[in-house]
Amino acid sequence: MGRSYQSVDIRQKLIDVLEDSKTGMSGVEISEKLGVNRVTMTKYLKVFAAEGFLRQKNIGNLTLWFLEPGQKAFSFPDDYFKITPQYLENLITENENQVFSLIKNCLNSGASVNKLVNEVIVPSIYSIQKLYDDGKIGNSEQKLLQNIISKSLQIFNQIPTDLNRKKNIIVISADSQSNLISEAASASLHSAGWNVFHLGDMSSSINVLFDLDLQKLLGKIWKQKLGMMIIMVFSNTEEGLNFFAESVNSIKGKLGKRMRLALCGRTGKKTKIDSDFLSEKFEDIIQWSETTYENSK
Repeated sequence: MGRSYQSVDIRQKLIDVLEDSKTGMSGVEISEKLGVNRVTMTKYLKVFAAEGFLRQKNIGNLTLWFLEPGQKAFSFPDDYFKITPQYLENLITENENQVFSLIKNCLNSGASVNKLVNEVIVPSIYSIQKLYDDGKIGNSEQKLLQNIISKSLQIFNQIPTDLNRKKNIIVISADSQSNLISEAASASLHSAGWNVFHLGDMSSSINVLFDLDLQKLLGKIWKQKLGMMIIMVFSNTEEGLNFFAESVNSIKGKLGKRMRLALCGRTGKKTKIDSDFLSEKFEDIIQWSETTYENSK
């Protein structure tokens, strides 16, 4: 786009000039205010409109530009600490628009999807669960808040990403309580270029035929066996981890090191489950996936 303008800087300047404008401004006015070439500014305005940062209103031959409501610029990595309490506050007050606007503002300001998931979304999932466990919210409200979080994660999944054909992962939730965490993992992995196949809550598939069912799926989505395939399982119980570990291990031997099993859930100190990695920490299992792929090359 002509001279090397920084997108984040342009966004901040647009906020400064448009936040108090009720009548909007033309592209010519904006380019003059910001000292940016008109052609370059027009390109930026169109890109920002497509991202939901700006909206335009056509009056005859004149196009006026406005900030979308709630737009704000952040500076990362310095501002990560501000986002978690803001997100949780907007979530608890059930203000969907503010929740989604905050996520989009962060992305527009250059935030990392992985850090937003790890430092904002996942802590909020646990906070909502604690509110429910403490009796401060009921089942219906918990479901509502979880659905808002799920929609937040969909924003990340809509970001165009260059997927690596050699990075393949199936994400499974062994129960409904773990489903949202598995969604968060899928969003984080997708942003890192993984081909993610999110199966969601598979508790209804806990039966003796699951290993055959999984084999059929692998045959369809991983036909050429390029790179590696990780099966990642999230569970609220040891029983769930045990079942899916046994099912995956029954077919894992045929594929050798090209297929790995990662489990995320709390287990007893003496519990032993056959897997390539086991942790109750969300960030550890995401990091392990990246490290394992890098070491396999």
